[in-house]
Amino acid sequence: MATLLDEFRSITAALNEAEIEYAVCGGWAMAIHGLLRATVDIDLLVLAEDVDKALSVARSCGYDVEGLPLSFDDGDFELRRISKVDSESRELITVDFLLVTKAYSDVWDTKEETDSEFGPMKVVSKAGLIKMKLLAGRDKDLLDIKELEANDLEN
Repeated sequence: MATLLDEFRSITAALNEAEIEYAVCGGWAMAIHGLLRATVDIDLLVLAEDVDKALSVARSCGYDVEGLPLSFDDGDFELRRISKVDSESRELITVDFLLVTKAYSDVWDTKEETDSEFGPMKVVSKAGLIKMKLLAGRDKDLLDIKELEANDLEN
């Protein structure tokens, strides 16, 4: 049975091998920045011109259930979702490719290269992650911001 961690490592390694630019965001970025939070999917920021290549890489990793393109906030937030069903557990595993729009261009510009316990990858900076969470504005995102800021004070 594949775990979400296995899938995270697999998709980021495949994107690295295909030389597709991406930046880890969402719950995995929280973990890379030292704050563990439960997550149920894999969120990756990609350039709009690379999204088709990124989806192709995901398909090569067994992802075959593609959602319709989603767009919110007058196009500030655009997402392409692709999933697969784990053959053993029958659980749905999802990768969300968030497109770099004008609202997220500075987040993209400040992404960082890291060699974390998850392997070599690019991740949004803490400041970029905070901006993304501010734009999302959900209660859980606002709590994450407090944790990120408190973690900065401790370090």
